[in-house]
Amino acid sequence: MIVHCCHCKDCQRQTGSGFVINAIIERDNIEIEQGATAVTTLPTDSGRPHDLYRCDACETTVWSDYGRRRTMVFLRVGTLDEPARLPPDVHIFTRSKLPWVGLPADTPSFDVFYPGIEEFWPADALARRRALGF
Repeated sequence: MIVHCCHCKDCQRQTGSGFVINAIIERDNIEIEQGATAVTTLPTDSGRPHDLYRCDACETTVWSDYGRRRTMVFLRVGTLDEPARLPPDVHIFTRSKLPWVGLPADTPSFDVFYPGIEEFWPADALARRRALGF
């Protein structure tokens, strides 16, 4: 639906990197071809649960579910076979971006989060989101 590059401190700590790239998609679009996932729940500043679904063999986080929505998840783009096919649509929480990370001038970026989903997401993504009950 949309791809976020998040620069918040939580994402930096969780990935051991300067940011994380998440594709927000329907959970039904994820198919595990082999192995299984194990869930780890992390606390958040909002108080809502953050469930990380990790490969049970290597413990890499494959996707996250913020707030236990169960139908709309944050797929970690770096776990895909072709991550270059999903560049970020937006950079968020750039107020905590590491100073050596450069941002492309042609990709929107926001200190925290963009003003509103209805104003920012493409129409087809909004329709998909509404179909999930959001």
